[in-house]
Amino acid sequence: MQLEQLKDLVVSTLNDLKARDITVMDVRGKTAITDYMIVASGTSDRHVKAIAETVAYRAKEAGEAPLGSEGVADGEWALVDLNGVVVHVMLPKVRDFYSLERLWSAPALVPPRAAVANGNA
Repeated sequence: MQLEQLKDLVVSTLNDLKARDITVMDVRGKTAITDYMIVASGTSDRHVKAIAETVAYRAKEAGEAPLGSEGVADGEWALVDLNGVVVHVMLPKVRDFYSLERLWSAPALVPPRAAVANGNA
């Protein structure tokens, strides 16, 4: 499955499950961990769990088994790692506290290696 198709599958699943405030962030060039981070809110711990489990299930059905997941049992913040797409599903209070959208939109604090190597940093 292509990266864009996987991203669209995740967003479609989040919409199907009535996740709130879905944000897709293109983090290529900001981190080597993933290409896209998708953040969404659930209305309760059960909702967060259900969303994360369904995202993982549908990705696996489509041939993209998750590399792992975290926090699903607790339900306040669940992470599903699909390699090129990392999905964060959180309760609104947790999402407000960690503010991932703001974190990943901030300019890099460490200059790129090419700038350092060229003496431009």
